Amino acid sequence: MNVRLIAVTFCLLPLLPGCQPAEKPRFQGYVEGEPVLVAAQQTGQLTSLNVQRGDIIARDTPLFSQDQATEAANVSQARAQLAQAEAQLANLASGKRPQEIAVIEAQLKDAEAKHRLSTAQLARQQTLLAQGFVSAEAVDSARTQAARDEAAIAQMKAQLASAELPGREQERAAARAQVAAAQEALQRSEILLAQKSQRAPVAGLVQDTYFRTGEWVGPGQAVLALLPPENIKVRFFVPETELAALKTGQAVQIQVDGLTTPVAATIRFISPSAEYTPPVLFSEKNRHRLVYLVEAWPKPADAPRLHPGQPVSVSRQ
Repeated sequence: MNVRLIAVTFCLLPLLPGCQPAEKPRFQGYVEGEPVLVAAQQTGQLTSLNVQRGDIIARDTPLFSQDQATEAANVSQARAQLAQAEAQLANLASGKRPQEIAVIEAQLKDAEAKHRLSTAQLARQQTLLAQGFVSAEAVDSARTQAARDEAAIAQMKAQLASAELPGREQERAAARAQVAAAQEALQRSEILLAQKSQRAPVAGLVQDTYFRTGEWVGPGQAVLALLPPENIKVRFFVPETELAALKTGQAVQIQVDGLTTPVAATIRFISPSAEYTPPVLFSEKNRHRLVYLVEAWPKPADAPRLHPGQPVSVSRQ
């Protein structure tokens, strides 16, 4: 009899209150993604779309491009203007061309030859004047010619020195400023050309595309949406009675249909106000019906196991 009583007692023990650990509360929610919208920076026709919805892409993958004819022409024009400005600066820095300097040197030699001739003529006229064969006026005329030839030599030497000098500092400063302006114009044109082709700013899933090849896209219009793993989160709702047991930085477990093991996540946000209030009078008896929004973020490595819109259950660890 005692043995039977002991057996019955052991059978009833699991049914007694408090004999089993209480099950952790589960909160209902869903998976949500925060997509990265990749937009066109300029207006133009979409000439290529290199990805499709559902593709998994890496960072810096080419996404789409627009018509680039105008921007490419502007780059070519800017490069030509830069080359012109650089040539003008080099011309001012090097003086006249060798051919022009050779002409001045030839003129200088001619002036020196004339001066030698006029000097010799002056000496002969002075000798003849001493012998009484010419007048003083003839000597004065020869002296004047010699002086003119000497002045011509000085003039040619000055022209040669000037031809070998670079341009004035003010002219060279203006030329340098033109080169700098041309470089800035070229850089701006190249930036505008590069903006006609967009690459992936992050790695992730191509969540959606909004345009097709051949359509016209305006500046600021999103062409596609990328969903990186680090932008996947879980939104769930906690009753007012359980809110005090949660805090930011706390670890939770996410149960998803089809997964045998839960996904770990960390709470980052707890709403400071009620997300949903039933149409009842607020009182101590009804405040347990208040629901607060909580957001938890899984690790990027675990995020691909979750899909936006998927219902989930969340429990504390």
